[in-house]
Amino acid sequence: MTTAATTLGAGAAASEPVEPVEGPDRARSTAGATMTYREALRVTLAQELRRDPNVLLIGEEIGLFEGSYKITQGLLKEFGPKRIRDTPIAEEGFTGAAVGAAMLGLRPIVELMTINFSLLALDQIVNHAAKIYGMFGGQVSVPMVIRTPGGGGQQLGATHSQNVELYYSFVPGLKVVAPATPAEARGLLLASIRDDDPVLFLENLSLYNSKGEVDLAAPPLEIGRAAVVRPGRDLTVIAYSRMVSVALAAARHLAATEGADLEVVDLRSLRPLDRQTFVDSVRRTHAAVVLEDDWLTYGIGAEVAASIGEGAFDHLDAPVRRVAMAEVPLPYSKPLETAALPQMSDVVRAIKETLAATGFNRGGSVSHD
Repeated sequence: MTTAATTLGAGAAASEPVEPVEGPDRARSTAGATMTYREALRVTLAQELRRDPNVLLIGEEIGLFEGSYKITQGLLKEFGPKRIRDTPIAEEGFTGAAVGAAMLGLRPIVELMTINFSLLALDQIVNHAAKIYGMFGGQVSVPMVIRTPGGGGQQLGATHSQNVELYYSFVPGLKVVAPATPAEARGLLLASIRDDDPVLFLENLSLYNSKGEVDLAAPPLEIGRAAVVRPGRDLTVIAYSRMVSVALAAARHLAATEGADLEVVDLRSLRPLDRQTFVDSVRRTHAAVVLEDDWLTYGIGAEVAASIGEGAFDHLDAPVRRVAMAEVPLPYSKPLETAALPQMSDVVRAIKETLAATGFNRGGSVSHD
């Protein structure tokens, strides 16, 4: 289903099976370590637990079972049950307990088994964590992190495969981050744990086994700052989380096949949203395609497109296009699930059609005079 402004795509392949990996490693303290996204999270959690005695972890099966995705593997053995706290299956209850602990000076990190279960704690997140600082006139802050994975491709059914980050990105008082690489996972988790505001930390299930270079001596990344991860001149592709890797793959493919020089912007943070970085990029390239791994209507991409309209309208040579998943509850059937999710072929098609509308010629850039 394609119009001048929208592309609803077909599917992406499921991620690799989740495999256990080694526990937190005290010895790794130098730059340039290659590790998985999962390992970057675990090592960072361990380092922050050692650094600050006020940091603790709260969640279902994070201790004895070592987490559903083995992010907390080895942490109970090192830090004990006082700081690695297994909870009942009661998201509203233990999220609320974390809010209270944060108000009293601790820095709790809540692990929700999936973002879908965050809906059971919606009142605690939206009406308490996000609002206490403002309602108490700045006298009390809520320095807590809610870590939670989401995303489709795992055949987990419609109620366990959603990306509902929009619900939280809408709410003043919350910060929402969505790292796309192991290095970003580490840098943004450091920033989130040390931030005095509540942060929703989004992890996509398909990223856990992805690998990358991680500098374990690097400082935290700045929440609210996007990054140009691939400079280019012909069109800007804007994405976050899993879709950043799809954007980069599409950019490499189109460079090789069409001679197109695409710029890729990784949002990293959904609230606050760094509008300036992607608006400046579109002003340089004069065209944009926005990618997201959730529903199109009222989505993150709509906010990005509106911001481009407000900040770069006179620079556009073609309408902003968006690529998102089909607007259906995600099917359990593997072929149907795949058909509903956005994939690189949808991205490539949207980019090629947008480039054509700008007057781009294969093998050479268009003049913007």
